[in-house]
Amino acid sequence: MLAPDAAPARPAYAVGASHRTGWVMVLTGIVGWLASFQLTVDDWRLLKDPSYQPPCNISPVVSCGSVMSSEQGSLFGFPNMLLGLGAFATVTALGVAVLSGARLHRRLWLGLDTGALAGVVFVHWLIGQSLYELGKLCPYCAVVWVATIGLFWYLTLHCLERGIVSVPRGVLEVVRDAHWMLLAAWYGVIALLVLTRFWSYWSSLLQGT
Repeated sequence: MLAPDAAPARPAYAVGASHRTGWVMVLTGIVGWLASFQLTVDDWRLLKDPSYQPPCNISPVVSCGSVMSSEQGSLFGFPNMLLGLGAFATVTALGVAVLSGARLHRRLWLGLDTGALAGVVFVHWLIGQSLYELGKLCPYCAVVWVATIGLFWYLTLHCLERGIVSVPRGVLEVVRDAHWMLLAAWYGVIALLVLTRFWSYWSSLLQGT
């Protein structure tokens, strides 16, 4: 079995993964699925009773209900959270398999990473829509954002380390050595956007304490 930091030129068709990768898949899968499930439940209750107030409707800014009922909340003709239910359940199941010692086909790893990339692109579109079009911050949606980005980052790192995706060795070493700092910077940029977009709201909370 290859060491986690190996970068073979031609990986075997069946490729194992480190416990780190398996745990990231399981944890992000569970957290993302739970957030998607809660959004699904609240969306279903809103359909039954338009006057229903989801528990995540905390303020005029921090709110899920208006986001779920918007056009952006059903981009493909059905609620976005249904995509999360299926995708995160699959990731969790495969993560459990990886922790049990399963070796997945390299095409499956590529498929997972490509799917996670599509999820990240979609998530960033939703971030832009939430902040600058809807003017709302959905807490459960934010949990999905965090889970999707973390999943993509560590699936990509796994694919780079195992040679499934080829990059120059210098790039691999930089990404591998600073992976957590780069991810923290990514999250930090998003947090800064949220902070600045709703600065007047956060300031009012501080002034009220």
